[in-house]
Amino acid sequence: MDAITEIEHLIDGAHRASEGRSGGSSSTAQWLDDVDPATGRVHARIAAGTRSDVDAAVAAARRAFPAWADRPAEERSRLLLRLAELIERDLEPLATAECIDSGKPLQAARMMEVPRAAANLRFFATAILHWQGESFATASGGANRVGAAAVGAINYTLRRPRGVAGCISPWNLPLYLFTWKIAPALATGNTVVAKPSEVTPLTAAMLGALSIEAGFPPGVLNIVHGTGPEAGAALVAHPDVPTITFTGGTRTGAEIARIAGPMFKHLALELGGKNPTILFDDIDLDEVLPTVLRAAFANQGQVCLCGSRILVHRRILHRFTDRFVAAAQALRLGDPLDPATEQGALVSRDHRDKVEACIARARDEGGTVLCGGRRPAGLPPRCEGGFFLEPTVIAGLAPHCRTNQEEIFGPVATILPFDDEESAVAIANGVPYGLAASLWTSDVRRAHRVAERLEAGTIWINCWLLRDLRAPFGGFKQSGIGREGGEHALEAMTEVRTVVVAR
Repeated sequence: MDAITEIEHLIDGAHRASEGRSGGSSSTAQWLDDVDPATGRVHARIAAGTRSDVDAAVAAARRAFPAWADRPAEERSRLLLRLAELIERDLEPLATAECIDSGKPLQAARMMEVPRAAANLRFFATAILHWQGESFATASGGANRVGAAAVGAINYTLRRPRGVAGCISPWNLPLYLFTWKIAPALATGNTVVAKPSEVTPLTAAMLGALSIEAGFPPGVLNIVHGTGPEAGAALVAHPDVPTITFTGGTRTGAEIARIAGPMFKHLALELGGKNPTILFDDIDLDEVLPTVLRAAFANQGQVCLCGSRILVHRRILHRFTDRFVAAAQALRLGDPLDPATEQGALVSRDHRDKVEACIARARDEGGTVLCGGRRPAGLPPRCEGGFFLEPTVIAGLAPHCRTNQEEIFGPVATILPFDDEESAVAIANGVPYGLAASLWTSDVRRAHRVAERLEAGTIWINCWLLRDLRAPFGGFKQSGIGREGGEHALEAMTEVRTVVVAR
């Protein structure tokens, strides 16, 4: 990691530089800087993908599609399982690369994100071995008469992959969400052109090299690096890419829908969130506090599922606030490569500037910053130029203000009081988003009653971020369209045919 790494595209089974914005050979390649958020220094150069690169990747994927789709599920499964094994073999270099590329604590990458990437591949590799079609027996008789005399029939379904899947993944959980997208696409027989975030491309490039080692045929998995407005937009608009799956910001998701909608592409969009954490007055604060803290500040708050709005019953408001602020101040902020670090750096200088602007706006709106909101002092010399920000807790703001309505995506949590179930549900649902929520209570009937009324795709009761890969995942409102996970992901990557055979 001491030298500048050059990250090239993976197209048709080979690494290559960008063709450049006006075409030509690799000598005209254009590059983007990849910055270590903990130091502020460039540690890699990324091939800046263009429409020409996307065209080449899609062409390779189209050539590879027929043979890959016709491969028995057992063979596709075997290759995906081999790739999962290689990820586990290389856990330490992948975790270190993730830490350097994104600024997140090494322990988070080592203990959760890299293992989850392997789990994604293993789950879908085995799911396709047990996936069933449907069949229906249609009885003869007048109820089925359409024109000519009705006869009985057997109906059965066939699912086939669509072709080339465009998989666009974000910067906050780079390898975790990259594999979450490519695994169901490859398992069901699609070929893939993937575009990882240009902010955190390193582990996607490493995975591409591992896919070659695993034995994937050329063209089955292609990776094009570059910016969203150039490489991403070219992939979304490409006429030979019938499926687009995207995780990222709501504004970008709306633009993807605008382009892809008239082309009748199949879309899966997992977008932003402004998730509530709802604390009723019958909870055990000692038991609840560590998880609520993690829900607010995991990955420096850069997780779409973070509980950034903490709704607290007024009877326990002061007790909770005092303890939560003290816990936030006690989080160990420092060098992400230090295993003891709990809070690392934000992903980029621009993103830290955006989060700081949000904190300034909260003050302008009348909010009180109870802790944090500053760049920390006393960092190790290696990190003095990094993009760090203290965990921040804000109180005193109304539910409808911009701070409590717009996604900040940083280490910022607000505390809002409520008086009863009705007001808690109204505040929780009173935002444009509906990705996730968590609620905490010892009253089981209340838990189910409130969960049924929350407008969110995932609702945790007395827990947070427990994920079963069989469960559907997605959001309401501006948090996206479609569902991923389990059979929902397999269905999203295939087209169904109904075959009717007269008896």
